[in-house]
Amino acid sequence: MTADGTVARRQAKVLIFDADDTLWENNVVFERVIDDFLSWLDHPTLDRVALRAVLDDIERANAVAHGYGSKVFLRSLGECLERLRARPATEAERLEIDRLAVALVEHRVELMPGVAEALDDLASRHELLLLTKGDREEQQRKLDACGVLHHFGAAHIVREKNAETYRWLVREHGFDPSTAWMIGNSPKSDILPARAAGLNVVFIPNENTWVLEDDELDPTDGGVLRLAAFRDLLRHF
Repeated sequence: MTADGTVARRQAKVLIFDADDTLWENNVVFERVIDDFLSWLDHPTLDRVALRAVLDDIERANAVAHGYGSKVFLRSLGECLERLRARPATEAERLEIDRLAVALVEHRVELMPGVAEALDDLASRHELLLLTKGDREEQQRKLDACGVLHHFGAAHIVREKNAETYRWLVREHGFDPSTAWMIGNSPKSDILPARAAGLNVVFIPNENTWVLEDDELDPTDGGVLRLAAFRDLLRHF
């Protein structure tokens, strides 16, 4: 990294990109469904903050046991309803949850501003890889629909993004982690585990990032480049 905080661009680098909420918006759709779900619950004693805390606990446990994606999310909504009402969900209630979540199925993949142009430029100078986690079928559908998959030398869908996942990626593609960069919005999945595996990282915050993906970053870590927008990558790479 140069004195002014930019990265020297002379040498081609391996740039690894997250997908959801980095290349395109994703979690904002889940948040809208959650908002509608909490309004529908209309709990007599718990406010929305308390209701969300219950749902977050259930989602956290289900992410460990079952992974990520719309199917697991719907499971969490059903379990949340059953826990709060202390009984099994009725058929009508399950149908209502399915109705609320229609937006997840119908959501179109729309790239964030500047992504298409930046990837086109970056791919002309660097090796681009894509690393996303979640349900394989669901993530593949997004990749097929995104319109930028051709820029990536490889796209990997994994169950979890931890330090061992990044070490596996290094072995799989045979690059030097100290000269590679992971680019994403999630401290928990993109930034901290990539740093633990010896990669440099670019943190591009997204205000709609899932609360369970949040974590503390070391402000003194020189291996973390913080950018405000995706297009800012062009000033550094």
